[in-house]
Order: sequence, then C-alpha cells, then structure tokens
Amino acid sequence: MNNTVKIPLNEIRPLARDVLVGAGYDDAHAASIAKMLYTCQLDDCQSHGLFRLFMCIQTIKAGKIDGAAVPDITQAGKAIIKADAHGGMSLLAMEAAIPQLIEKTREFGIAAIAINRCFHFSALWPEVERLSQAGLAAMAMVPSHSWVAPAGGTRGTLGTNPLAFSWPRKDKTPFTFDFATSAFARGEIELYKRAGKPLPDGVAVDQDGNPTNDPDAAMAGAMLTFGGYKGSALSIMIELMAGPLIDDMTSLESMEFAQGQGGAPYHGEIILAFDPAQFSGGKVAENDARAERLFADIIDQGARLPSQRRFAARARNIERGYVEISADLYADLRALLP
Repeated sequence: MNNTVKIPLNEIRPLARDVLVGAGYDDAHAASIAKMLYTCQLDDCQSHGLFRLFMCIQTIKAGKIDGAAVPDITQAGKAIIKADAHGGMSLLAMEAAIPQLIEKTREFGIAAIAINRCFHFSALWPEVERLSQAGLAAMAMVPSHSWVAPAGGTRGTLGTNPLAFSWPRKDKTPFTFDFATSAFARGEIELYKRAGKPLPDGVAVDQDGNPTNDPDAAMAGAMLTFGGYKGSALSIMIELMAGPLIDDMTSLESMEFAQGQGGAPYHGEIILAFDPAQFSGGKVAENDARAERLFADIIDQGARLPSQRRFAARARNIERGYVEISADLYADLRALLP
C-alpha cells in the first residue's frame, strides 16, 4: 500500500478501546468491539477493521445506543437462545450467548441464537468461524438499513443483508464466506468515496433510479443486489429470517427508527449452528473426507476457496507483527482520541 502507516498488532486493540471509551462506551462494550476490529484488521479486511470506528462513534453521538447496556441471555426453547442486547452493540450479547449455543448444538444437533434490540456494524465471519473452531458448521444473517433496491426497483427497500457460513476443517483453516447480498458492502462505497474513486458498474443507482458510478450519488440513491433477482431473493430471505422470524425489525423499519440520524443500524441477528457428528450419524471422518475431496477438486482447477486471501493476509500480518492502513485513515483515527 502506498502512503501507509504500520500499526503493531499489540497497538490495535488499545487504540480502538481508547477511542471507544472516550466516546462513551463502557469497558465491556469497548473490549468486545475492539476485539472484532482487531480480528478484521488482522485479516486486512479494511472495510470492517479500524475504519468502522467512525460508525461506532457516529452511533453513540446520535444518542440512541446504550454504551453500557448489559445483555440478557434466556432460552426461548430447548435449542433457541434469546440474547436481548437492550439497545447496545450486538457483540457483547453475541459473546455472552455463544458458549450456550455451542453447548445446545452439541446436545440437540442444531441450535440458534436470536439477538434482539441490537445495533450492528460488524462482519459476521468472526462469529461463524468461532463456531467452526468448535467443530460446528454455522450460518449468520443480519439485515441493515433499507439502502438497497430490489431487482427491478428504484429505491431502497432491502438492507445490504450479509450472509456468512463456516465449515470446520481438521488442521486447516475453515471454509468460510461472508458477503453482502448487495453488489457492494456499504463500507466499500464509503472507502471508494474516501479514495476519490468511481464505483464499478452495476453497484448503485442515483435518486432518480439511474445507474451511477459516483459514490455520493450512490449513498443518496440506492445500492443494487448482486446477481439481479437471485441476489434480491436471498436478501428478502435474510430480511425474514433475521427480522419477523425472531421478532425484530426489517431494514425498512430500522431505517425509520434511525429518523435520519447516522450510525449503525438497529435490528436483530440470527446465528444457526449445526453439529456434523449428529447430522452424519457419527460418520464425521468419512464425510470430512467427502468435503475435502470437493475442496481439492476446486483448487485443482486453479480456483480458490473463499477467504483464502484473508487467511494468507492473517498469516503474513502475524509473521511481520503489524498491519498497514492508509496514512490519512490513521490520522483521522488519531483525531478521535480523547
């Protein structure tokens, strides 16, 4: 990267924590947020790393989030865990509920967390990878604000609506993907704006519904789903699974709740976990071999598995002991310090 700053790995979390505590988050929320930002920055996931501190600060300045909210974890059914974030960031509630999710999944074969009344800004792959590290397959879904037009539409109705999945692999990094059902993540458009770069074709429309490559016009208009009606259908599914199914807001309702103020969207999240041992009738090794044959055939063709570049970035950054971000971004982050 040109014109960059090298940040030692052991300075990422303290920087994030200092910014967050100075803005009004308590120690518990600041630590959980800083952990997520560190995880993403370590993997060179620039759009969800330290850059997301701006959204966290904007959210608490908007006055709706409770920076000291204590989540409640209860059981809504034998295999359903309800995590009420009480108007705080989702991460503290997720951290509190994950151990129970692992326990319940091993007991029943399948289990779920419904996180309610949370503000959400973060990537989903760290959550599902945590479950695959425990030997479970996992999925996570979340709506956002209604920034995205459905296929054939001209205005925002859907959220960016990411879907994440992780599959455990013995002695190897998991098979993981985490992508928005919009053609671009919202954070990517913001990074293009900061860099003064035009957007690729097919990413967004302006306020009149016309295609645009201008990040500002895209932010004022609507984003588009990937794959036309296919991405649109997936996005609607996520609205239902992470909204009405768990008694929480759709992206339209989240946008209305925000009342024009910036910051992280307010809604719910669903995380599902599956125990391969129970689903396969105990034949884990045999079916792991089937999965590995599939992965090997993909790689043999010259294709790559999702997240391989991210895992390579992680290994590189751990070996050298630092990450790189743009000098301008680092200066802006330092300006947030109290």
